[in-house]
Formats: sequence, C-alpha cells, structure tokens
Amino acid sequence: MLKKFNQDISEGIVFTDQYQLMMAQLYFKLGLHKNEAQFDHYFREYPDYGLHKAGYCINAGLEWFTDWTLNSRFRHEEIELIKTQRSGNNVPLFQKDFLAWLLREGNFDGINIKAIPEGRVVHPNEPLTIVRGPLAMAQVLETALLNQLNFQTLIATKASRIKELGKNQLLLEFGARRAQDRGAMAGVRGALIGGADFTSNVGISHILGYQPKGTHAHSMVQLFLSLGMSELEAFQAFADLYPDDCILLVDTINTLESGIPNAIRIFEILKKKGHKPLGIRLDSGDLAYLSIQAAQMLNKAGFTEEKIVLSNELDEMNIWQIITQINEEAPKYGIEPESLIKRLTYGVGTRLITSAGDAALGGVYKLVEIKKEGKWFPTLKISETPEKIPNPAAKNLWRINDQNGKATADLICLQEENFSKENEIILHHSSDQNKKRILKTNHASQIEPLLTEIIKDGKVVYEFPSIEEIRNLRLNDLEKLDAGVKRLINPHRYHVSISEKLWALKQKLISKISK
Repeated sequence: MLKKFNQDISEGIVFTDQYQLMMAQLYFKLGLHKNEAQFDHYFREYPDYGLHKAGYCINAGLEWFTDWTLNSRFRHEEIELIKTQRSGNNVPLFQKDFLAWLLREGNFDGINIKAIPEGRVVHPNEPLTIVRGPLAMAQVLETALLNQLNFQTLIATKASRIKELGKNQLLLEFGARRAQDRGAMAGVRGALIGGADFTSNVGISHILGYQPKGTHAHSMVQLFLSLGMSELEAFQAFADLYPDDCILLVDTINTLESGIPNAIRIFEILKKKGHKPLGIRLDSGDLAYLSIQAAQMLNKAGFTEEKIVLSNELDEMNIWQIITQINEEAPKYGIEPESLIKRLTYGVGTRLITSAGDAALGGVYKLVEIKKEGKWFPTLKISETPEKIPNPAAKNLWRINDQNGKATADLICLQEENFSKENEIILHHSSDQNKKRILKTNHASQIEPLLTEIIKDGKVVYEFPSIEEIRNLRLNDLEKLDAGVKRLINPHRYHVSISEKLWALKQKLISKISK
C-alpha cells in the first residue's frame, strides 16, 4: 500500500537539509542558538548556457518565500518525525531538550529580512537577501530560501532574455509537462516576472490572476484521420466550438500543402460568420522559412494580421536565429521582415521551465556577522579562490546611475556608510586589489539604495506589488542597462564594486584568519 503523501510536512518547515537541524542542535547545546546572526544570500556567476551567457539576472521568488517563512513552524507532527532519527550508535540523534525547544520556539518570529525587490536587475556577489535573527532559526531557513529564490530568479532571467531577443513579442509559457515536478508552478511565476505574457498552466494562471492560453494538439487531427475524416474537418470542429479563440496547428500532415491551405479555408468561413481568427501555430520544421511562407500565403488570402505562433524547443538562441533568418530571407519573397516579426508569438516550453543550458543558479547563503555580549563581530570564510571569499559584516547596496540615467555600477558598502555628502567614491574590485576606480559623484544622476525591509521581527512590513508592477520594475531596470550587458553572446561585465571601508575590513579579516 502506498504511503500517503503529506504535503503540509514535506513542504513545511522540515523542507530543509539534515545538516541545518544538526547545526541548530549544536548551537542550542553551546548556548548560541539565540545569538543574533546575519546571513547574506547572493550568487557568484550569471547563468552560463554554453553557447551564450547572461549578463544580468532578474530577482524573483521573494513573495512566495516570505509567505513560506511566515507560515512555517515546528509542530508536534514534525517533532515526532525528527524524534525517530537515530545516530550511528542507535541512540536518538536529536535530544529531548532540543526537540522541546524546537516545539516551543521553532519558528521565524524573530527573523528580519531585507531584500532587493522582485523584478529588479541583479548581479553577482551583491546581497539579494539579508537574513538577521537568532542563529539557529536563521540557519534552518537556508535551504528553503536558496531553493525558492534561486529557482524563480533563474527562470525569470531566462524568460527576460527570451523576451528581449524575441523583440518583446507575445511570449507564452507551456513547460508544465517537462518541468521538474511541481517546480512548474514556481517556474511559471518566475517566467511571468521575467517577461512571459501568459502560461498554459491552468491552475497557477488563475492563482496569479491570468487567463491560461492554449491551442489544440496534433492528436486532434490524428483522431479525425483515424476515424476516416480529414484535417479540414478537424479544423472545422475546433473552429465551430472556439470561433473567437481559433489558432490552428498546421503541421500534422504537411504544413504548406495541407495545413495552411486548410486553415485559410476555415478562416474564410469564420470571417463570413463575423468572427476573427487568431492565427496558426507552427511546431516543427524550419520555423523561419515556414513563417515566411505562411505569411505569404495568409497575406495573399487577405489575412494580414493573424498571428503566427512558433513553438518546438525554443529559447533565446534559436529565436535570435529565426529573426536573423527572417531579416535575411523574407525580402526575397516580398515580405517585409519587421511586419512579419511583429506578428510572431513564441510558445516556449522545456528550455524555459528547465533553464536549459544552465539548470541551477549558484546562489549561496553565508554567515557574515554574529553578535556576542552585545557586540557584533564580522565573520569571513577563506577560500583558495579569491572570488569565493564573501564580503563580511552588515552591508548596504547602492546602484549608481550616470548622467544619462544608465546604470554604471552597483556598490556594496558597510551598513553605516552614506555617500550623500561625498565628492568622490572609490570603487574596489571585490577580489582583485589592483583593480579600482574613482567615481566623481557629480557625474552620477542618482545613487539609489537597492535593499528594502521585508520582514521585521517576524512581521511583514513591505507591500508586495502585483506581477504587472514587478514587470514594470524589470523593464525600467533593463532600459537603464547598457546594450552590451544585455547582448546574447559575450555580454559586457557589469561593475559590482565594494567600498573602500569594506575592502579594508575584508583585507584585515583575511590577514587575521590566514596567520
């Protein structure tokens, strides 16, 4: 008999790694569990898809993670499960006094979170999320935070690049069938933040306030053929039932000789009845060539505005290739490339929802400061790779826009630093002591703080925007990015720097720990 799946437990507070609980018990036994601590969440590198690499990321996942934090706590059910774990000597791994404390105080009521809002453009090594609170529970928070924020940021980034490379044409997400289980839901939200206009996923569409979108399957045409009927009759049946939502999939038999001619016949019938057909969908073959031929045939029949939906393993790279090919070949057939590109819609499934090419964002969660006897002490993890050494202590993050309103650098500094009265700012490379530059503040149009308070003492103090408002944040930030940072291949490296004071503290700690 199958064991019943308990979603409340598996996705609740014990949605964590074993070592988080083991560390929490250690801190409890040492009497350090209530010491205030600060952890920073950041990623080290942009997604690298092999043939191309991102030059920015889109922050996402914060609202869902905040909801999880507020509603997760250790209950009797979780304690009873944890109690069953045994050590190598077959004694309880977790002791009674620790479990009693977890049941009594195992929640995130004392947690404080600052974060960069969703939709903002973000870069490596800068703190996306700052967690401050009792050490043990801040430690327990790590796994869920990384799981939820890394994934939605990863998918939002992929969607944003697809949207950009697709000339901001309509983008439909339909990757549920190929997604990693229920990651499909979080992936949809990330995709919508990143630029997808709609999704085919019905349930999450309604939860997020969107109408789900879809066409029909090849199997519909196959069914009619197997029953002795025709592709035309299959199209007619679909159009009769959905006259105002008619997009016909035209490549089941032969796209140019059967599918498109039959679609045009159905569109003519719909038009006579006062309906406006939406378009056709191409799901196989040379999509650029077929788009050109489809546009030529539709235009000749008087259907000049109907959409041409492209699908089949699309991502930013092959969308860019399709557009490039259309620009080169469409004029040969009397088709104006720009007009054709503007009638394209992209249906993107597997390669978006799985972030094909780089399926995980390398986000990390590092202890940067600990409080003892009323005083804060910065902490540092040493690595043989300089780029992997975190920036210590409590910090702020600023975005510097130049006189043209373009983002020129992000500056990580100590929490107490304020640059409003400074004439110049020294921008240090985070790991290379030989790289720094001086920025005159009169050359900047704006020095903008990026972090905002989300949770204070376990209560939300931030009003989460709608997905449409989050999208507008993304568009505004992308507009301020240099074109070289956004390009498909070999993007320019955006400057993320640290302040003079933070640099000095970091070097002091490295020297002290290395002795």
